[in-house]
Amino acid sequence: MRVLLLHPDRDVAVGDPLPERLEDLATDLSLDAVLDAMAADDDHVRRVARWVLLAGADDPAVVAHRQAVAADALADPDAFATMYRVATEALEGRRRLFFGRFGSSPETVLMQARRLLDLLVDALRRLRRVAESHRGLLSSAGMVRLCDSLAEELDDAYLDVLEGHLEELKLEEGVLLSAGLGRGNASRDHVLHRPPRRGWLARMLERESGGLSFVIPERDETAARSLAQLRERGLNDVANILAQSSDHILDFFEVLRDELAFYVGAQRLHRALAQREVAQCWPELTEDPDALAADDLVDAALALRVPEAVGNDVDARGRRLLMVTGANQGGKSTFLRSVGLAQVMAQAGLPVAATRLRASFAPRVLTHHTREEDAEMESGKLDEELRRLSALVDAAEPGDLVLCNESLSSTNEREGSEIARQVTTALLDAGVRVVYVTHLYELARGFVDEPERALLLRAQRGEGGQRPYRLVEGEPLPTSFGADTYRAVFGAELEAEADAGRR
Repeated sequence: MRVLLLHPDRDVAVGDPLPERLEDLATDLSLDAVLDAMAADDDHVRRVARWVLLAGADDPAVVAHRQAVAADALADPDAFATMYRVATEALEGRRRLFFGRFGSSPETVLMQARRLLDLLVDALRRLRRVAESHRGLLSSAGMVRLCDSLAEELDDAYLDVLEGHLEELKLEEGVLLSAGLGRGNASRDHVLHRPPRRGWLARMLERESGGLSFVIPERDETAARSLAQLRERGLNDVANILAQSSDHILDFFEVLRDELAFYVGAQRLHRALAQREVAQCWPELTEDPDALAADDLVDAALALRVPEAVGNDVDARGRRLLMVTGANQGGKSTFLRSVGLAQVMAQAGLPVAATRLRASFAPRVLTHHTREEDAEMESGKLDEELRRLSALVDAAEPGDLVLCNESLSSTNEREGSEIARQVTTALLDAGVRVVYVTHLYELARGFVDEPERALLLRAQRGEGGQRPYRLVEGEPLPTSFGADTYRAVFGAELEAEADAGRR
């Protein structure tokens, strides 16, 4: 059986290596806060959720498939949690049986595989019962197919037959073999047979009537060894088949646990955001290359850390560039993260922290944020920025979303603005969407006359220097209100002393 909960046509190999650039994406979007909420101290859920979020989906149809399964997970959390627990217990049971590797002899392999299959068949029976009891509550193609497969292919009659075979393979009545003779009278074509089913009376009469048999002398080690080798040759094929069968079932449980883990994490994340009264919606991902419209879009990572995260509305339909300027500490970087996290969560198939979101499908989300200066002084900060920016440009393809946060602020206004404008223009011309947060006034001012492809947003400053943390459409200002930050950090007393000194 196949799981097919993360992809409609194939099982997803969770854990495959991801590009190094995705480490930057995780850091720049503060993904750890989201992962903490999804994991709830379950390291396996965290590992799977991180991989799925960063890997994204390769097609809008895959996103729609995952959204439908995630909707089932939110509607019937018990089904997913119970199936995840059954799969986890089956895999942990294997470890409890100390089956890091099967033994080397056929008889040992047979014994270990049989014990493991006893455990796995019981887990399959429990899994089937969960599927049967929840079939009517689930509607996604992925879960309906999985539950139908479990119910139809693992009915009681089939599982009873499996358990009967495993019981026989305990070989409590000994081993019945047949073989032919090959070259040099060596045995060949060994076959293990089912012992005949005889009652106690038949067995008693057989002993009394005698029959062809032989007894190995107690000290005849060579004969005992030959007999043991004959027994192992007869058990070899059955032992290998049993070991392969247990491996196949274990592989199924591994995939099932991985794919269910993501949706269990989705339940936990949805619950954590709901407890903080953060609005959530199912995003609409469109093939329109320049779509971005959202109502009350919130930075999910921030909302999980502070009591009242502020959301923003944005309508950038038809515009490929969002240029964000305005007051220091005004919510610009938070808005940038909210856009990036919403895109990543949407393309993983999760609800997003907004009341409405319509966005273009992006093959990749790329980030370029400021970094600390090279501690080993191997290069200057501008050199480091330019190297990362060059790698980003090389990787970007049409349809990608690039998020820049104060990029090229390590040099002077004129040079930084010119370099940033050339890079941004090249990305836009190549069909890449860009969201750029900057204090470079000349850079932002240069796009004022391009309303057909650029939307300019500005972080608001309230009266008295307060920060409402909301963005509105507006042309850039030549100031970022640094004095407000100065007062917030150093206090009004220091400013008063400075004023007195000037007088």
